[in-house]
Formats: sequence, C-alpha cells, structure tokens
Amino acid sequence: MTLINNDIRSAASFLKNGELVAIPTETVYGMGANAFNPDAVKSIFAVKNRPFYDPLIIHTDSMDKIDQWGMFIPEILKPLTQKFWPGPLTVLMEKSWMISDVVTAGLPRVAVRIPNHALTLEMLSLCDFPIAAPSANPFGYVSPTTADHVKKHFDGKISMILDGGPCQIGIESTIVGVENGEVVVYRLGGIAIEEIEMEVGEVVIQTSSSKPEAPGMLMKHYAPAKKVTAIESQEELNAIDKKGCAFILFDLNVDDVPEDDIIYLSKASSHDEAAQNFYNALRAWDDKDSIQSLIVQRMPDFGLGRAINDRLRRAVS
Repeated sequence: MTLINNDIRSAASFLKNGELVAIPTETVYGMGANAFNPDAVKSIFAVKNRPFYDPLIIHTDSMDKIDQWGMFIPEILKPLTQKFWPGPLTVLMEKSWMISDVVTAGLPRVAVRIPNHALTLEMLSLCDFPIAAPSANPFGYVSPTTADHVKKHFDGKISMILDGGPCQIGIESTIVGVENGEVVVYRLGGIAIEEIEMEVGEVVIQTSSSKPEAPGMLMKHYAPAKKVTAIESQEELNAIDKKGCAFILFDLNVDDVPEDDIIYLSKASSHDEAAQNFYNALRAWDDKDSIQSLIVQRMPDFGLGRAINDRLRRAVS
C-alpha cells in the first residue's frame, strides 16, 4: 500500500533511500527519484513503462544547488530564470558529471526546474540531491493533477504520494534551451510564448521529434483511454454524430447531449482555468462504457491555449 500524506520528511527519507515518491508541483504531479542514484532513476522508467530514450527533468529548490552540482544557466536564458523561477519553466543546460546518462537519455544537456509549490519546495530543501521527476502517469497517458490520479495507477507500486492538493496550473512546464545563439522552446507549457518573448525576444519553436532533445516532444502523448477528435468550429460540432460521444468545450455549445457528458473548460473564457481543468477533463469518462470517443474543442491559439492545443494534437496523433 502506498502512503498518501503531506509528510515532507518521510518523502525526503524515501527519496534518499532510492525509493519512488510522487510529488506535487504547480504544473502536474511528478514521479520522483534521487537523480544521483541511477538505479532509482531506472525504476521510474520501469514503473511508468517509459522508454529510456525519453529524457527526464530534475527538480531542486535553489540556484545555489544548481551551481554546486556543476551546472550553469546559459547567459541568454538568465532573464527567464530570474523572472519565472520558482515556476513552470524548465531550462536545458550542459550536464555535469554528477548527472547520470540515465537521466538525460545519453544527451549532453539536462533539463532543470525549480517548481513553485510550497510543500515540494520545503521537501526539496531537505534534499542534498536533485529529484528526477517526469509526470506520474503511465507513459503516454494523461498527466496527473491530483494525488488520486496518481493513486489510480501506482497504488502499491511506489512508496509514497506527497499530497499537495490539486495542481494550480495543470499543464507541464515550458522547456527552453539555446541552439546557435537562439532561444529554442522545446515544449509549450505553463508559461506562454508571449511571456517568454517579452523577456528574451523572438524564439524558435521546435516541439516535436522522434529523437527528443527534451521531455514531452514525442508525437503520441498525453492520450486518454478514449479516442479523441479535435474540432474548431460550431459547424464542425453541429455536424458530428453525437452518439457515444462526450464533449470538452471552451466557448462552443452542444444540444441534445446529457449534461454529464459535457465539460466546459472555462465558463469565464479563461485560458488559465482551461489549462487547470484540461487533463482532468480528458480522464473524466475513462470508466464510462457508454462513451466511445471524446470531442474536444481546440483553443484560441495564444497564451496557454497554445499549450493546450499542443497536448490535444498529441492526444489525437
């Protein structure tokens, strides 16, 4: 039986001993292991059924620790870390000898983040090692935004779930790096491109690859158990045969469908609220046999809507 509580000292102790602990962040829950322990990191891949070629993000609570571990933020990216750390920003930087190739899938750079979640930051302050933590879900499935989501898949398979409540952002972090002197966004996420560009100017967006340079770049990802179809317009929605369908909508309307089979991501038309609700909505009908497919509205393609559309594209793929 997996422990579920908010005891940060127990969580830190389990991690120190090479065991797995699911940790909350403001984005999604992560499947955490001591990043300095290659065997512990390998167990993440085994439990999640994640391929070893898909690299992981490491988490810590301070820039001082990043320096102590021999890693340095590229100069061009420092305005972003100064603005958005702690927060939903992940930075690719040259890895040090202390970081195992298991963490980086053999790549020369490691993805690093300081999350903005009070409970996890307090726990990280007790750890003299970084925590490798991809999302705490079976590989390819919808990311978890509550402790119950994690429990559904991993109860009895990991030592502990640190329960920090529902995630406030609900979409993974934005991942950035540098190539040929340009800022590159490898994953759209909890910080909008518009916010990134206000700090560093125009960026290159490079978010898909069969050989990922960063987490979250694979084409098929974030997919629920049901088939997903994306729509954009009221006309498309009206034309669909609605039998056996459930609906995830932003500002479109559907008639002649039971209320229980419709989720509106944000009745206030808020992209932030839509992001917070998106993954929970994708999971909502997993165990409902009468629903065969999900009809999901694409968001207006700006702000966090762009990151939601990215996840939707991968769920459909």
